Amino acid sequence: MSPDRMAALLNEWLWQDRYWLPPGIHWQDTEMEDEEGRFPLPRDLLITLPLAFAFIALRYVFERIIGIPLSRYLGVKDRIRIEAPSIPKLETFYEHTSRQPSQSQVVSLGKQCGLSQRKIQTWFRHRRNQDRPSNTKKFCEAAWRFVFYMVSFAAGLGSLINTPWFWDQRECWRGYPKQPVADVHYWYYMLELGFYLSLLLSISVDVKRKDFKEQVVHHIATIFLICFSYCANYVRVGTLVMLLHDSSDFLLESGKMLHYAVWTRTCDFLFVAFAVVFLVTRLVVFPCRIVHTTMVSSLEFFQPFFGYYFFNALLLVLQALHIFWAYLILRMIYKFAFKGKVEGDERSDEESEVDEHDEQEPEGEDGKVNREQRKETVNSKLTSLANNCGLNNLTNQRNLNSKLRKAR
Repeated sequence: MSPDRMAALLNEWLWQDRYWLPPGIHWQDTEMEDEEGRFPLPRDLLITLPLAFAFIALRYVFERIIGIPLSRYLGVKDRIRIEAPSIPKLETFYEHTSRQPSQSQVVSLGKQCGLSQRKIQTWFRHRRNQDRPSNTKKFCEAAWRFVFYMVSFAAGLGSLINTPWFWDQRECWRGYPKQPVADVHYWYYMLELGFYLSLLLSISVDVKRKDFKEQVVHHIATIFLICFSYCANYVRVGTLVMLLHDSSDFLLESGKMLHYAVWTRTCDFLFVAFAVVFLVTRLVVFPCRIVHTTMVSSLEFFQPFFGYYFFNALLLVLQALHIFWAYLILRMIYKFAFKGKVEGDERSDEESEVDEHDEQEPEGEDGKVNREQRKETVNSKLTSLANNCGLNNLTNQRNLNSKLRKAR
């Protein structure tokens, strides 16, 4: 069978009416005249790939022209990290085996390189710190997302506030599937999809956080959701889903920016605002209005079909992620309420906790020697301090005696 024939069969199988349209509706029934408006077609999505690369290029320019100068203006400071010396054997092990060697591996590497276990562990700690993203990098990433989410939310709200389905979600299904798509909602879809594609393409070089796997699942589910909802003309409810997500995302990113700039009070205020908006929109509005209208209200207008089940399954995946992130947010609220401040992002970069332990002196076969060295160091400092204090007291007493003689 020729490749063209295989492609034709695949295309015919993929775009069967029963997958994308309610029972009794065919693709021919969705055709519209030019004056009736635009009906969404799968080929429209091809523009999102160049848009994704355009977003990546624009982000590169934004971070260097706006992000870095803004971080300096707001007082973002990077930690000074010690550069690990060049040791080829350790570098090879770090790149290809493990970034955190076990005790037996440390002993083996020490014998190969002729170094003590303490020096091996110190080298790996410094090497890991070199790969950790700086506060400036994290600030620029948050600033880029903040700008997009804020502009997207404002534009989306402006385009939807006067639509009937914004206030009554049953209007999402009236006349379905032959519903024209306005140009502003077409571009709203294309830009959102292009942005999420750019996030997925650049996720390997972005700051890795504890919920890295959940973020990948979220991006993939969102891309599938946007693509499928556009092809099946779920555009009305799709715009509501995107607007709902953007409503809290820009608050989160602005809070991150101020966290890296150590604007503690303002950051805490934004975190509280974000937590309230997130919990209300993701745990109340999303399931009670969006999921309810797609699962229940829609059945008043058509019989269930494959697209109905697939679309609702993707919405439930998003809802599961909402619950996971709500758990992290409630943990931060607990810390804020009982400890008086937010002790960092629960989704902070994954190396943070590891390196906090790495900063401690390593124990093991050299543990006793390390403790003795620390004791000697402390004793010498105390002795030096005592001598300095005694010298200062003696000097002050002599000065006082000479002044008394002169007065007499």
